[in-house]
This record gives sequence, C-alpha cells and structure tokens, in this order.
Amino acid sequence: MDPLILASKSQARSSLLRNAGLSFDCVAAEIDERAAEQPLVKAGGSPQDIAELLAEVKAVEVSNRYPGHLVIGADQTLGFGAQRFNKPQDDAAARAQLLDLAGESHQLHSAVACVKDGQTLWRYISTATLTMRPLSPQEIGRYMARVGEPVRSSVGCYQLEGLGVQLFEKIDGDYFTILGLPLLPLLGYFRDQQGLEF
Repeated sequence: MDPLILASKSQARSSLLRNAGLSFDCVAAEIDERAAEQPLVKAGGSPQDIAELLAEVKAVEVSNRYPGHLVIGADQTLGFGAQRFNKPQDDAAARAQLLDLAGESHQLHSAVACVKDGQTLWRYISTATLTMRPLSPQEIGRYMARVGEPVRSSVGCYQLEGLGVQLFEKIDGDYFTILGLPLLPLLGYFRDQQGLEF
C-alpha cells in the first residue's frame, strides 16, 4: 500500500485509523473551508454535497504537496432542517446551537475521499440521525461548563465518545460516521483496492 497521509489534525479521526492498525502521517490541509464551499452554498448545495466537496478539496490540496502518497480527506456537516451548522465561533454560538438542537433530530453527514497525485480514487458519504433529549437552558449551561473549550471543537458542540452522549435519547446510524469518518467502508476500500492486509 502507498504511504498514507490523513489530511487532518482531528484527534478522533487519527485515533480511529491508528486503532484500526494503520500507519500514517497527519498533515493539515491549507485551505479556507468557508471560501472553498461558497460557490456550492450559493448554488444551493446540500449539507451532504458540502461535506463531500470539503473532504475532496482537503485531500487534493495535501496530495499536491505529497506526490506518491495516498491521502485521506474527511469532512463532516450537520444538517438541521433547512439549516447547516458549522463549528461555533464562541460560547454564545455554541449555546444557541445547542438550544436549537435540544429536543430535535439532526443529521451528521460524514464524507471521506482518497486522492493520489491530485486524482480522486474513491469517495464515500454516510449519514447518521441523532435525536437530542429536551434540554433546559440551565442543563445546557451545566453541560458547557463541564465540557469547557472542546464544546467549540465539533460541528454539533458535542463529542459522543465523551460527556456529549448525555445529551441524546436516540441515535440511528454508524458510530464511526458520528465520529467523523466512515471507517468500515474506508477499510474495505483499502483492502479491496490498495492491498491492505493485517
């Protein structure tokens, strides 16, 4: 298998790949995500479309800097009705987002793309639906105080592998999709097309 790069500094994605036994380097993509997605947003692109675009753009950018490497790009978007949420810029935005999601269902769309020498070889997207339990402003305040700064590090203001699981009453979908990387299809691609063995 070609040398592998994860075009991300995400601890969650790194841990998933490492725990699956893969050896890789992490190289953050040097892109402005909001600028990259803007034409698609203006054209009315769906949250799924935007996740796929950003995953591919990240992988292509890193691939262009590291010839001969197989580069994994990944992105996740949150769709809530007609809205799409990004990572909150501050605690006030995080609080507003959690108040919107409380007692409601939303979708997480996780996309992954594999690129070599600037050419996309494979891509995949997966969606999970999560239903938050009803939460009072006081409960949200206590949650944010306990979690601290990491509340702003994910698109939904929660990490399901941590305290964020307390916010939910129902989850439909793949756990790895929720963590931001459709891992089983990716490993299948590596075995079928890249000769991965373990």
